[in-house]
Amino acid sequence: MEHNPAEDLPTLYRAVLDRVGELEASGDRVMARRVRAKAIRIYSRAWDERSRRRLQNLLRRTTTETAGLRSAPPTAGELSTSI
Repeated sequence: MEHNPAEDLPTLYRAVLDRVGELEASGDRVMARRVRAKAIRIYSRAWDERSRRRLQNLLRRTTTETAGLRSAPPTAGELSTSI
């Protein structure tokens, strides 16, 4: 029996939305909006292998990009900013 890529889409979409929530909680609302908009565009179109790959890549990119940002030490400018 052949695997249907559409079976993976709801789970991938939910994972992306969870990631959006993490971005919002961390204060990165601009990135969260961008990721949400891309996920909606992908999810609302054809449920095929291409869409599955696109959601996987979106999730992977946002996880990788923000992981680097979280692990980077603050710069001197970030430490010296006043409120």
